[in-house]
Parts: sequence; C-alpha cells; structure tokens
Amino acid sequence: MLIQEAIMDFMTALAQSGRYSPATIVSYQRDLQGWMQFMQTRRAQDMTAVHPADLRAYLMRERSRGVAIRSLRRRFAALRALYRHLQKDTPDLQNPVQGIMMPKSEQRLPDWLTVDQAKQLMDSADTTLNTADFAQIRDQLILELLYSSALRVSELAGLDVQDMDRHGGSVRVMGKGRKERIVPAGSAVWRVLAAYLPLRHALLMDKHRPEENALLLNASGRRLSIRSIQIRIKALGETRLGQHIHPHTLRHSAASHFLQSAGDLRAVQEYLGHTGIASTAIYTHMDYQRLAQVYDQTHPRAKQSRLPQDEDPT
Repeated sequence: MLIQEAIMDFMTALAQSGRYSPATIVSYQRDLQGWMQFMQTRRAQDMTAVHPADLRAYLMRERSRGVAIRSLRRRFAALRALYRHLQKDTPDLQNPVQGIMMPKSEQRLPDWLTVDQAKQLMDSADTTLNTADFAQIRDQLILELLYSSALRVSELAGLDVQDMDRHGGSVRVMGKGRKERIVPAGSAVWRVLAAYLPLRHALLMDKHRPEENALLLNASGRRLSIRSIQIRIKALGETRLGQHIHPHTLRHSAASHFLQSAGDLRAVQEYLGHTGIASTAIYTHMDYQRLAQVYDQTHPRAKQSRLPQDEDPT
C-alpha cells in the first residue's frame, strides 16, 4: 500500500470511530503528512519500503530542526497508531516503530523570582498607598493577591468583593473545573484592600454602576480582563525589576517560597489548588541548592562526602 493511501485510510478510520476530537485528527494528519514528505526525500513511496532506520532518521531530523520532545513524541504516537491500524488488516506488515525508544518529555521549569526580587517588586506598596491614584493602588492589590495567595490570573480576574474575608484572612477562589477553594491572604493584601475599596466605590458611583460585584475594575467601572492584568504585570515587572514577568511568575514564586519555608509539599498542593501532587512536585527542583546547604551543615556524614582539595577523584 502506498504511504499516501495508508494515511488516508487511517484518517478515515479515525473520523468514523468517533473516539477522537477533530483537533487530534488534524494533528495526526499534519504529522503523518510531514513524515510522508520526509519519506519521499528518501524515495520511499510504499509502506513496505519503510524501515526502522528511516523512522530514526526522521525523528533525528525533526529534533535537529528544534522540534520539542513533546511534539516529537506526538509525531511518534501518530506513526505508532498508523501501524497499529494497518496491521489489523495486514498482520504481516513489518512495523518499524517497534523497538524505537523515545526520550521522556522535557520538564519545563516555571520561571520564578528570588525572595529578594519578590521583595523588590512588592516594596513599593507604602509609596503607592500614599497616593490616591485608583490604578496604582489597584495594581498593587493585583501584585499582592497574585503573590500572597498564589492565584491563577483567571482566578484573580474572577474575584468578587464578597470573596474577600478580611476577618478570616482568606480569599474564596473558583479554580479550574469550577472547584472552589479557600486560600490565605497576608496582611499586606488587607492593607492595600482597605485603601482600594473607597476608591473603587467612588469610581462605581461616578460611572453609575453601584451593582458591580467585581473586585478589580478598569477605568470604566467594569471587571478587569485577564489580558489587562497580564499587561499591568508586564509593565510593573519592567518598571520595578527591569524584566518581563507574567502573572504566573508570581504564582510560581509564591509556591517556591512557601515550599522553601514550610517544606510541606501537600500543603503547597492545597495552596495552589492542584488536583494531583505531580503538578506540585515540579517546585521541588527549586529547593535542591537549599537542601545541599542544609545537608552540608547538619548531616553527620556530609563532611565525608566531599573530596579533599588535593585528592584525585580517579
């Protein structure tokens, strides 16, 4: 069977099965078409002419072009699914996918701030609170909530005034999958909030929108959008730190600093609203340097784990 015919037959089967989303089918088709074009450069038109060496060469070519491991694994999955489909009708067809091992996905580590950088970013609070500028105080509240409560930007944008419980020192958050959680908020949040609420009320009265419940407002007295928050965070990062940061930078930083202090991964999981511990475990990479320092200072065998300066390790 020609490679092109095999791909068309496979795509038809995927669509008719009803078990795959249109996006998945499109991705598989795009990946397989790219593979077919590569095989054409090797003058292979028929499925029987494909050998393991061809697949390895294809994957190596894609990797050399800068294709990420995650995308490479998707291409490999498309090829594996194609051959499984074909072997249902042609069991004797050689499957060159068998025996090829794919590397594990790269672990994308989150960007984050050091404690000193976070302090520098937040330390404009006192200066900000001495002004009566609505936007400046609102932006400071954005920073404090993102860092103090490790909110996702969508969670922050969705907050209503009644979600803030000053007496309990907590914020009610609607997270992914419409799952509600309660997270703590530090004293700085409540200090900035106390300055912000009168200005918020004045803005709503001026815009004749007293019924608005959204906590964070734009200049028109309407809920501040996710995109607007992202723009404000970018501007604040450039102004105060001289670098480009995202709302998620503050969430990652909060998680890292919390873990460094508490050392309780389960507590951080609850704090972030992660369903599984695996999502939270990525933050443990940030603690290795601290772990090594504590080990050297406290472990009874630590001093024996280092070679003397003049000792040859070989």
